[in-house]
Amino acid sequence: MHHEAVHIRALNPVIGAEIHGVDLSVPLGDKAFAQIRQALLDHKVIFFRDQELDPEAQVRLAQQWGEMEPPHPFFPKIEEFPNVAVLENDAERPPEVNVWHTDVTWRDKPPMGSVLYAVDVPDCGGDTLWADMEAVYEDLSPALKEMLEGLRAVHDIGIFSNAGNYDNAQDAEQMNAIRKAYPPQSHPIVRVHPETGRKSLFVNATFTTHIEGMNLDEGRALLELLYKKVLVPEVQVRFPWTKGAVAIWDNRCTQHYAAADYYPNHRRMHRVTLVGDRPVGVE
Repeated sequence: MHHEAVHIRALNPVIGAEIHGVDLSVPLGDKAFAQIRQALLDHKVIFFRDQELDPEAQVRLAQQWGEMEPPHPFFPKIEEFPNVAVLENDAERPPEVNVWHTDVTWRDKPPMGSVLYAVDVPDCGGDTLWADMEAVYEDLSPALKEMLEGLRAVHDIGIFSNAGNYDNAQDAEQMNAIRKAYPPQSHPIVRVHPETGRKSLFVNATFTTHIEGMNLDEGRALLELLYKKVLVPEVQVRFPWTKGAVAIWDNRCTQHYAAADYYPNHRRMHRVTLVGDRPVGVE
């Protein structure tokens, strides 16, 4: 199918689109890939149904988008394909209640995005939600926008030390070594997208600890206000997974949340994360 028609359907006017007419298990042609890449920039998260991706095909797909991140310090992974993280939950491994977040903002260069594949999903439940952080930013008052554009916030991996699901997070020595390898990072609160030039709000309740140059109670009050803006349905899309579905999201301008509502049912996802660049603020 060299001349396959890429069909893009927005899921709502703000964020999210489903794409049909594409087989992701074979390399995408230049024209199709250009359309799909533009769809990601336009819609920030794109979805495909009924795909068949073994880890090798998923890695190949991810590499079309960019360089893959090294294996995650906490998540289990597939042995022959260590860049493929396995996110798996069932009766023995209950899903943890989530917090809205942008992935790995505790790195100097947080990921550009991820390719997530549904290997096994429950009959219902286990949806993932994404929020458009450009829409969140747009919605702020001009005075607040102006104030935030001059500010930076610190992001820290330390939250994982409270996570029950990872053995190395429970071990103080291992956790200290990981924290040494990934010291806290300062990022602009308003991030300029490196490809589109659009501004988005780049703080998240999971990894952001404080605002630089602001006393803690002021900073905390401001961060709490900003975190609340992510919680409204008007800036979100919610994706009900089906077996073989794929989500690719732009981690530079979104947050996401995996709903932990399917216990004790089984859900297994494979995730490949893509290398990103250092967040740039407003000049």
